[in-house]
Amino acid sequence: MLIIDSPSNNAYFNIASEEFLLQKYPDEEIFLLYINAPSIIVGRFQNTLAEINLDYVRENNINVVRRLSGGGAVYHDLGNLNFSFHAPMDDDDFSDFSEFTQPVVDLLNKLDVPAKLEGRNDLLVDGKKFSGNAKLARNGKIIQHGTILLNSEMKVLSEALKINPLKFKDKAVKSARARVTNLKEYLPEETTVESFKTLLINQILEENQPDSRIHQLTQEELEGIKKLADEKYSTWNWNFGVSPAYNFNKAIKVSAGFIEAHLDVKKGTIQKAKIFGDFFASKPIEELEEKFGGEKHETESIQKILSSVNLSEYFGNVTLDEILEVFK
Repeated sequence: MLIIDSPSNNAYFNIASEEFLLQKYPDEEIFLLYINAPSIIVGRFQNTLAEINLDYVRENNINVVRRLSGGGAVYHDLGNLNFSFHAPMDDDDFSDFSEFTQPVVDLLNKLDVPAKLEGRNDLLVDGKKFSGNAKLARNGKIIQHGTILLNSEMKVLSEALKINPLKFKDKAVKSARARVTNLKEYLPEETTVESFKTLLINQILEENQPDSRIHQLTQEELEGIKKLADEKYSTWNWNFGVSPAYNFNKAIKVSAGFIEAHLDVKKGTIQKAKIFGDFFASKPIEELEEKFGGEKHETESIQKILSSVNLSEYFGNVTLDEILEVFK
């Protein structure tokens, strides 16, 4: 087993590293560890916009990255350790998460933390979740990865994943929210994310002797991962554009009246827009609706459209920011 400690805190790089290593080492067992700067990692089959608090995410420079595996959205920051096992596919039950969560449970139990696997894929302590896990099968291998909340910013986690369930109608996989906790409450006071990571690496080395060794990513591998991150994992098309089709609805009340937007969106692109309300317009609102067809459902694209017209002709006395809000 190759044990790899990522040198990066960049979520685009670290999520890309999983796919890169899968391709580079098709026959090797791998244990990968990484720590991300503030970021939201969404599941492969999720509607990204329906899982995040977009305004908060942008205001706080939180990266949003889609991973290859299914499951729900999770928040990462520097207080959160992430682990990823790569192993050959066998005849075991794909829905069984116990094998690759057991080393984490074993380590914590050694430290007198009463951690255990509960439900399908969560690790809990005293009934509260500190680790969510996801899995995928590809090219004859399984990747199972999970989070370990050690000293994460819980308020940021809560705000970043706070969404309005009334805005979206779709068939995308929804995240299940659960009570979460940091393990710092259960560990020795001097424990840090780095010191816990060292303990976990030692646990894996001990459990997999003599077939495990530390592997430092080579310059060629670092460049390959960065290239994949730049070309795929940091792009709008991957993180937002591959979201399942959805209908977006939002209404606001401003001084000019009530305004409501309905959008049909496919692969992140607006197929049809309808705008309703009790505002007064000197121009047909259908003229403005047509301008949204074929454009991305993202703030920059919509702002460009709205900035290209005289909004008072369609809505009366409104500001750009007011109208922009109804599309977010």
